[in-house]
Amino acid sequence: MKEKNQDKRPVLEIKDLHKSFGDTKVLNGFNLKLYEGENLVVMGKSGSGKSVMIKCLVGLMQADSGMISIKGSDILELGRKELDLLRTEIGFLFQGSALYDSMTVRENLEFPLRRNRDKVDASKTTEELVMEALENVGLVKAIDLMPAELSGGMQRRVALARALILKPKIILYDEPTTGLDPITAKEIIQLMRTIQEKYQTSSLIITHDIDCARVISNRMILLVDGINYVEGTFEELSNSKDPKVQAFFKN
Repeated sequence: MKEKNQDKRPVLEIKDLHKSFGDTKVLNGFNLKLYEGENLVVMGKSGSGKSVMIKCLVGLMQADSGMISIKGSDILELGRKELDLLRTEIGFLFQGSALYDSMTVRENLEFPLRRNRDKVDASKTTEELVMEALENVGLVKAIDLMPAELSGGMQRRVALARALILKPKIILYDEPTTGLDPITAKEIIQLMRTIQEKYQTSSLIITHDIDCARVISNRMILLVDGINYVEGTFEELSNSKDPKVQAFFKN
């Protein structure tokens, strides 16, 4: 995979990223490149820095040092207005879905459209865009329900529809199958593959779910001790003799 991507320019790059909390080093020179049309999985133990990395990536947390480039722009050098504009280029599926409890499904999907109407197809109405997003995840009939009326899997689908509604080319998935039963988790994974094929998105998937990594990844990175310890395809890493790598693939 590294050789295949050598001549490509990454749509997202993290270089020498450091983040500490007091004397505890969480990220210690982490590196990552996400290429166009790729599904890249980052795995790590609980507390390994996966969530910190993704928070730094979307500007919710300030890194101590390093470079984070999205579509050629270093976000660590951007002002608030420029950063907000760049965020519209990225879809983000939060762990736990993070829907607005006081809004219907329709209103949850309308929210990003109201804030960024200039970023979407002007030939389509808000209603058409909402319906299209829900059709993508198979939940048109849930349009007027409240989040509390939805199952965990349905909430995750609505959250994915919301992440897609501005037609981003980069999607960040933070533990997309956490808290879901095995059947629903497989449905979400298949939906992620369908979305990638339909819209040719570049996806960064943070997960500890081996089945998710096996099905969805083109390439994987294992985050160990604050660095990208090793990377390769699922097959390459699952066949590794390195004890630290083997630990991720044991049942």
